[in-house]
Amino acid sequence: MRKTVLTAIAALGTGAAVALSAGLSTAQPKAAPAAPAAPAAAWQQVGDDIKSGISGLAVTSHSGGDRFSALVVRDNKRPGENRLAEVTYRPGADAEVAPIAWQGAAEPIDLEALDRVPGTSDEYVAVASRGLAYHLKADATEKAVKVLDISPLPAIGEGDDYESFSLTSQNGKLAALWADRGAGKKRPATVHAAPFSFNSYGEAEFGKVEKTTFRAPYPSGDVRHISDIDVTKSGRVLVSSASDSGDDGPFDSAVSDAGKLSVSGTGKVRLSLAKSPELLKKFKGHKIEAVHCVPGSPSAALGTDDENAGGSVTTSPLCG
Repeated sequence: MRKTVLTAIAALGTGAAVALSAGLSTAQPKAAPAAPAAPAAAWQQVGDDIKSGISGLAVTSHSGGDRFSALVVRDNKRPGENRLAEVTYRPGADAEVAPIAWQGAAEPIDLEALDRVPGTSDEYVAVASRGLAYHLKADATEKAVKVLDISPLPAIGEGDDYESFSLTSQNGKLAALWADRGAGKKRPATVHAAPFSFNSYGEAEFGKVEKTTFRAPYPSGDVRHISDIDVTKSGRVLVSSASDSGDDGPFDSAVSDAGKLSVSGTGKVRLSLAKSPELLKKFKGHKIEAVHCVPGSPSAALGTDDENAGGSVTTSPLCG
C-alpha cells in the first residue's frame, strides 16, 4: 500500500511540472487511478470431512514467496485415525497432503497445537487439549514421528481446554507460550508463558509461569478467544480466535496482535498483552485453529478445522 501511495504522489508531481513548462493551466491534475489491490491468497483444501481438519501446524520449509511445507496435527480421537500429515502449499496449485505415522507411544487423543523446537530441524512439541505435551522427533525417511517423551503442561486449571502452543528463542534462551482457549463472554482465554528447556532425558521442563487473560476483539458469540498462538521474530504475540456454531458452522475467525513476549539473556520471560488488542484481519466462513509465521517471510500460514467441511490452508501477510 505504501508503494502505491508513493507512486500516485510522484505521478501528481510530474504532471504539474509538465503543465507549467508548457504554459498550460496549472490546475491540479486528476489523480492517477489507484493500482488494483493484490488478490487475497486462496484457501486450499487439505481434506473434505471431519477427520481431515487442521488443529495446529509448524512450517518445516519455505521455498520463496508464499510457498511452504508444514507438519500439521489433527484432533482425531479414535484408534487408527490420522494424527499428523505433511502439507505442501503453493499458490495457484492444489495443496499436497501426505499422512505421517505416529510411533513410540499410544495414539494421542485430541491433538490441538504444534511447534518446532527452535534450533532443531526435526524436533517438535505437540499439545493435546487436556494439557499433555508430546516431545516428537521426525523421521523423513520413514514418513513418521517418534515420541521421545510426554509431559503435562504446568499450571493446568479446572476446565482448561488447550488449543495453542508456541516456542520462541530470544537471546539464546527458549520460552513457551500457550493458552486455555476460553469460551464466550463468561470465560476469557488464560495465557501462560514460561522459560522452557529439555533435560538430558528429553523431558520438557518449564520455569516460573506467568499468567494473564485475553478476550478476542472479534468474533463474538460462541467464541474461542485463542484457537492458536504464535510469536513473531520481533516478539509480537499473534493469536487466532474463532467462533464455532457446530459441525456444520457457520464459522468465523480473526487474527489479532495481542501484545509482546520477551526473553532476557538470563532466561527471564516477560509477557505483556494489550488491553485493546489490534484486530489484524477477519476470515469469515472458516474456523482457524492454526497460525504460524513462515520463516523468512512476512506471511503467516493459516490452517482451519471446518469440521464436516474438512480443512484448508492459506497465507496472509500478518507477521511483518
